Amino acid sequence: MDIDPSTTKYLISARLSTDGIVEKPDIVGAIFGQTEGLLGDELDLRDLQKSGRIGRIEVEVSSTKGKSEGLVYVPSSLDQVETAILASALETIDRVGPCKARINIDKIEDVRVSKRNKIIERAKILLNELMKASKTSGGDLTDSVRQSFQMEEVVHFGKERLPAGPNIQDSDAIIVVEGRSDVLNLLKYGIKNTIAVEGTNVPQTIIDLAREKVVTAFVDGDRGGELIIRELLQVAEIDFIARAPTAQEVEELTQKQIVKCLRNKVPADQFAEMLNIGTGAPRNGEKQGRSEEPRGGDRGDRGRREDDRRREPRRHEAPTPMPPPPPPAPKLSPEQSRYKGVLEDLNNTSKAKLLNEAGNVLKEVHVSKLADTLKEGSEGVKAVVLDGIITQRVLDLAVEKNITSVVGVKLGNIAKLPTNVEILTKDDLS
Repeated sequence: MDIDPSTTKYLISARLSTDGIVEKPDIVGAIFGQTEGLLGDELDLRDLQKSGRIGRIEVEVSSTKGKSEGLVYVPSSLDQVETAILASALETIDRVGPCKARINIDKIEDVRVSKRNKIIERAKILLNELMKASKTSGGDLTDSVRQSFQMEEVVHFGKERLPAGPNIQDSDAIIVVEGRSDVLNLLKYGIKNTIAVEGTNVPQTIIDLAREKVVTAFVDGDRGGELIIRELLQVAEIDFIARAPTAQEVEELTQKQIVKCLRNKVPADQFAEMLNIGTGAPRNGEKQGRSEEPRGGDRGDRGRREDDRRREPRRHEAPTPMPPPPPPAPKLSPEQSRYKGVLEDLNNTSKAKLLNEAGNVLKEVHVSKLADTLKEGSEGVKAVVLDGIITQRVLDLAVEKNITSVVGVKLGNIAKLPTNVEILTKDDLS
């Protein structure tokens, strides 16, 4: 149906039914013929159509079983009253050609209302597109300024000119990442003590920094990240390991993800044991000589040999004097014996127990949640026994919470040993 929108205000819709078969010209002819002179000269359909006050009459008709039905559309630019009169006049038509006919007006539609609805819907779409474009351009502008500022903050450190944050020289603790993009992403969220390895071949600058500072390696959660960790642990004194979530890269992490990963970092010694790899130079604060074999057995053998010689003294020599016995192993105090039993109970569980002054267990938690548990509430806790490595973080919390004893499998990389906390390892209790 073709309607001229420039001349149409209202659209008359009528339903037609006849007792015989009729066609479109028959219906149009009946409309003009049977309304001629009915409404006077002012509303004569032919004159109105010539002057453009009504549009082309459209008819849709179909015939079945000897009868015809259809729809009639009359566009009008008359006012409401004249349009209503014209519509009621159509209902007076009772014949189309030789057939009886009935016309009923379905509705008179205000075309301008339909236009307004279409305008509103289209305006919503256009406004939505405009707002999206504005947000995108605003975001691009913000990102451009931020990236430009970050690029200015990136410095080149060391003889290899490694990308690093501006605080890399002054900070006591640094974060080692894989590449320049990782440094930029951490700068985006205010972390300025970072430096990039730029490959699996660890630069000498990183090795030198690791001797002086507390180093956290923060790598991607893929195979490449694991290879970099292995290389770092073999050539540098790394203190902690933090990894991005599986199959994700540091450069694409959000601020919340970065903070969570760094908070969940693990000591390098513990991570090396998990990967079953060796580490590089000895850690600062590690106690040397703990792994040496006891000499008690050798002394015993020598004692037995001397006894044999003493039983059969040589005829012309005096008996060899008996060597002094080995010093007896120090006895454990009742508290230490209790800690030893708790540590044996925790063997291979990766859990920790918090004990009160009487030695009763107040709480049992996983080692990974130990620090958070001590932070949230440690009232009444006097000793911590854990099936894991004693870290600097645990010792710092013990000092803060007035915990007197910390017992673990072994001692990790400790930069500062507290004087008011008793530190015991599995070797100390054996």
